Amino acid sequence: MNTFGKTLRRSVAAGAVALAAFSLQPLSAQAQPAPDASAAPPVVGGTRAEQGEFPWMVRLSMGCGGALYSKTIVLTAAHCVDGSGPDTSITATAGVVDLQDSNAIKVKSTEVLQAPGYNGTGKDWALIKLAQPIENVPTLPIAESNAYDKGEFGVAGWGADKEGGNQQRYLLKATVPFVDDGTCKGAYPDLVEGEEICAGLMDTGGVDTCQGDSGGPMFRKDDGGAWVQVGIVSWGEGCARPGKPGVYTEVSHFAADIKKGADELGG
Repeated sequence: MNTFGKTLRRSVAAGAVALAAFSLQPLSAQAQPAPDASAAPPVVGGTRAEQGEFPWMVRLSMGCGGALYSKTIVLTAAHCVDGSGPDTSITATAGVVDLQDSNAIKVKSTEVLQAPGYNGTGKDWALIKLAQPIENVPTLPIAESNAYDKGEFGVAGWGADKEGGNQQRYLLKATVPFVDDGTCKGAYPDLVEGEEICAGLMDTGGVDTCQGDSGGPMFRKDDGGAWVQVGIVSWGEGCARPGKPGVYTEVSHFAADIKKGADELGG
């Protein structure tokens, strides 16, 4: 996020994802220029993810992140796309943590579905239909109830590793704790309760998502030990600032709409 109040975590100039909490140590990953001028922010304070650790992570060519909802559909943020309809301009990169890995799977988009009624506040989710299935890569289930909207969450992305930083070549990961709505509302009066969920280190800061991480998943383990997506990187003020947690789309609130949208896309 950038330094100008409520900022969708997409503008390259604004910064990069900052994941650096708990036992995680800051990482100076090799930086690379943002894919284009509309790219989103990275994780601040993070460490490098291992190959195959989060196999459903996707990098999108407009500079956002996403997660494989199905073999042919990527779940991302509404603010990362320009409305709904046919769209062959997006390239999804999957299957690697190093964006320059020769084994990267690259697939073009065919259609985009932006959340119905999205106007820049809340409802920050979108689906991207791919031209062909991404095979042999696990998908990330979404939470269908708010039972997992608590505790500690994982975040990952190729966004900046500090506010105002560059996009990253290697996938970074970090852990952020849940922040209750009342506390988050104190930091952000325009928080859309029920549609958005907050996470971050309120007292110290230091760990967060940032520009270039938009659209990427916030996730945790379910009761069976499997990963489940609970959030989508959306917005915040700056990156990893004390008292300013990251704001994420609350996936469980939109689970039925996301499933309906995926069915409409044939995915």
